[in-house]
Amino acid sequence: MPLPPQGLPARGLPARTADALLEALDPDQRDVALALTGPVCVLAGAGTGKTRAITHRIAYGVRTGAYNPTSVLAVTFTARAAGEMRTRLRELGATGVQARTFHAAALRQLGYFWPQVVGGAPPRILEHKAQAVAEAARRVGISVDRIAVRDLASEVEWSKVSLVTAEDYERACAAISRPPVSGYDHRTVARLITAYEEVKTERAVIDFEDVLLMLADMLASYGKVADEVRRQYRHFVVDEYQDVSPLQQLLLDQWLGGRKEICVVGDPSQTIYSFTGATPRHLLGFSSRYAGAQVIRLVRDYRSTPQVVAAANRLLARTGRRGGQGPLELVAQRPAGPPVAFTTYDDDESEASGIAERIGRLVAAGTPPSEVAVLYRTNSQSAAFESALADAGIGYLVRGGERFFQRKEVRDALVLLRGAARSADADVPMPETVRDVLISAGWSAEPPASRGAARERWESLQALVALADDVAALAEEESPATVAGFVAELDERASAQHAPTVEGVTLASLHAAKGLEWDAVFLAGMSEGLMPISLADTDAAVAEERRLLYVGITRAREHLDISFARSRNPGGRATRRRTRFLDGMWPDAPRTQHRRPAKGAARASLSGEYDEALFDELREWRRGVAQETDKPAFTILVDATLAAVAETRPSSVAELARINGIGPAKIERYGASLLEIVGRADGRKDPAEPIS
Repeated sequence: MPLPPQGLPARGLPARTADALLEALDPDQRDVALALTGPVCVLAGAGTGKTRAITHRIAYGVRTGAYNPTSVLAVTFTARAAGEMRTRLRELGATGVQARTFHAAALRQLGYFWPQVVGGAPPRILEHKAQAVAEAARRVGISVDRIAVRDLASEVEWSKVSLVTAEDYERACAAISRPPVSGYDHRTVARLITAYEEVKTERAVIDFEDVLLMLADMLASYGKVADEVRRQYRHFVVDEYQDVSPLQQLLLDQWLGGRKEICVVGDPSQTIYSFTGATPRHLLGFSSRYAGAQVIRLVRDYRSTPQVVAAANRLLARTGRRGGQGPLELVAQRPAGPPVAFTTYDDDESEASGIAERIGRLVAAGTPPSEVAVLYRTNSQSAAFESALADAGIGYLVRGGERFFQRKEVRDALVLLRGAARSADADVPMPETVRDVLISAGWSAEPPASRGAARERWESLQALVALADDVAALAEEESPATVAGFVAELDERASAQHAPTVEGVTLASLHAAKGLEWDAVFLAGMSEGLMPISLADTDAAVAEERRLLYVGITRAREHLDISFARSRNPGGRATRRRTRFLDGMWPDAPRTQHRRPAKGAARASLSGEYDEALFDELREWRRGVAQETDKPAFTILVDATLAAVAETRPSSVAELARINGIGPAKIERYGASLLEIVGRADGRKDPAEPIS
């Protein structure tokens, strides 16, 4: 694919002035936008609008004529982030600017220059290392299973992005006290790395790290290639610069060729991927490397309430200075919200049930499930929350599972929509046509009553319907949205893995939550051994665990709930203690103690002693009401409220009203039924007083 020609005018620029672009920014963001010549370092705290600042900087440079849009290359680390940046730049009128991941930009350039430099087509990309690593292990005579292959593949990747060769691997690992992989000593892993490279050579394939290495070498070795790239790209922007690896920095240096037109953006306090080779030293040392560099700090937090921001600041207050500077102290810009909740549970099962109960309350009060997340340290912790949410009738999504655009129903729907795009009636609104097409794919206006695969399929198709509505709403009157345009939007999102929101609570590890945000966040399992994780046995590793918790806290916009369980299993010894990171923040007395739920239900109540037969009868009544009204069961009354009814056995409206979760509206709808059920259990024929 050829590099885009220079000198093309930016198309589709909005009729806004350069001053109007600046007016949309706060003073610090405006300083970023005005810093059009490099070197520039933007230290941006969580929620401070860094993407907004750098996209407005690029758009302002294009609008004022300081930049030819095709001369700007913005690189980031995920396809999703690159897709979001392209969308924002397009909306700001800066079309023609290249916004890509490091790998996407490098692959494009390598593919263009390979026929000129080497001849023929570039080698095939090895998308997965597992088979090559397994073959390399066989050649060096070591026995491996699936888990070992995965770990060894990650170690091969670490060595390559860290620019550590097989010859230097033992020495490099010793220098940083890097632990052995899956029980294999460093010398054995070094031999495996050599064998892995031999396997690739024999198969005439390269891996993703080779793409960056080969392009960097090509730029360093062939002046004509370097000159052409440097004539094309004159201005560079690097997002999430705290996560750049030595290999990525090597390629960036070749792109720059000694020039200083670079703007980097990052936050050292969000460095959480050092195990993959990422290092913040390039960000921390930017001012030393580029004398006279402009350093701009973004500290106004627009994401989180003052309560959440205060917790984040206190967490980092005890960290030392890195690179001659302390952590950014955020300044909250939102109105006050609820206090941060700290909850201690008896065991993991109680923690999962208690969190599910509280999520039910939030959802019943109007918070969409898609705006709620449960975050934990390891993926193995998700099972308890999946079970508890299922018991409570609350939908959920495990982040890191099958990608949205890889789901069969979505792929089938895209095929149908592409066909419809060729014959769609221009007089029929696009969303209506999309609905008609998706009906044949299994969509219906109302969700299926059952959970499981049928409901998941409907949720995927419903997400496409909702996205069609959003696209149509953003279209201009003189240029209404079309099915063809909608399909193009889907294709772009698919390439960027930018999936529309599927309604459901997000379950994710803290690492997977980076770059995301929700109205409500539950940080679960915050005990020693999990946070910091027991594998963190050096000061540097513990410091990174603290930063990981900081990332988790700053994902919350309004509600933040931090919890841990004293024991792993119900009835087990209470040997766990909460994480050291929250010393001075956690209340001396636990805010809530949840007893072990019975039969897997979220049965937190006043004392934990209640009539289980009555509780089960109340749940059966709720199930019937849910079927009659076609509502999720938890929106009627959550399990904790039913448990409280079964414990207190109210005989009047006044007693019913004293139960948490039963307000005037609930009494009007369900009060008579509840009192009747309790009355039957107590041998009474009628409620003690009428419901009026």
